[in-house]
Amino acid sequence: MTTQRAHSKKARTAKILLGLLIAIVVIRLVLPYIVLHLANKSLANMNGYYGHINDIDLSIIRGAYKVDSIYINKQDSVTQKQTPFFASREVDLSVEWKALIKGSLVGELVFQRPYLLFTKDKVEPKEIVKDSADFRKILDKFMPLNINRCELRGGAIEYKDFSSTPNVSIAMTNMNLVAQNLRNSYDSSAVLPASIHATAEVYEGKLRFDARLNPLADAPTFDMSAELNNTNLVKLNDFFQAYAKLDVNDGRFGLYTEVAARDEEFKGYVKPLIKDLDVLGKEDRKDNLLQKLWEALAGGAGKLFENKNKDQVATKIPFQGRLDDPKTNIWVAITNILQNAFIHAIQPSIDNEISIASVKVDKKEKKTFFQKIFSKDDDKGQKGKKDKKDKQD
Repeated sequence: MTTQRAHSKKARTAKILLGLLIAIVVIRLVLPYIVLHLANKSLANMNGYYGHINDIDLSIIRGAYKVDSIYINKQDSVTQKQTPFFASREVDLSVEWKALIKGSLVGELVFQRPYLLFTKDKVEPKEIVKDSADFRKILDKFMPLNINRCELRGGAIEYKDFSSTPNVSIAMTNMNLVAQNLRNSYDSSAVLPASIHATAEVYEGKLRFDARLNPLADAPTFDMSAELNNTNLVKLNDFFQAYAKLDVNDGRFGLYTEVAARDEEFKGYVKPLIKDLDVLGKEDRKDNLLQKLWEALAGGAGKLFENKNKDQVATKIPFQGRLDDPKTNIWVAITNILQNAFIHAIQPSIDNEISIASVKVDKKEKKTFFQKIFSKDDDKGQKGKKDKKDKQD
């Protein structure tokens, strides 16, 4: 009798285990479709946006799931017309194991071939349409964990203006980005624990961006540098024709910058550089008289401020101040243009002179030669006001 009961108990246990196994398999097979349905329902009901996902693949053991071919369109508030906003061939959302070993439960995002589009529309008052929703909130619906690491592979960012003549389309392609430790899940004692490194291509030019930052600080705290080398200006002629009404026959563009910020203060510089600029050439023979005059004027200005030895136009514009009162010294920019044109050429590279330790606003800024000339009356006026105030006191 006891043997029969034991056998019956084992049989019930086996059935229960088999039932649980079947239930797990069924749930595993059905769950991706349920998640896909809920995700697409959420994407279709976003305010100002409409999105769709082709497929979702779950990886329970790895603690991850992959989103296959997602797109999100932006819906115009006036015409209700949909414009592409974001797309990605694949998005991998998972637990970051490096942080988990350190005791933090955070997420990791990897985008394959992401695409982001900004547009300028006639119906919008601002030049660039700003998104009405925070893109981070959209991601939060699919990633319940705080994102600590984000990677973009082979991405592109594009700006389009359909209202201009000709239409403008400018793109940054082949973009690769790695952002790490965004939630300070490790290296918590570092002043700037997070890092971002990115590269991209801009019309034959190479872009590099590096930054160290503290995303959790109350005030923006970062130290970044970027450089763009050898962009072909001829490939931007639609932009020049639409906004400046001129053609560029030859020229290469570079941009170098360093910026750091802490304690509500920032300091940095931007250094644009143009080499071998040619605005008026044989290609412009069919232009009308006014167009030729404008291009001649633009080309003449470029030649006037061009360094004769290196055939380049460049300036270095330093800036510093508080984040609630940014300022750029235009006189320094003019001085550097003239120095580059007639004295020396600015070297095409970042200067490695800005760091988090250098962020300190000078109480009294030194004046350039041009400031001393053009600001004498202002100084007298300020001095008169001060003397008058002292007498009143």
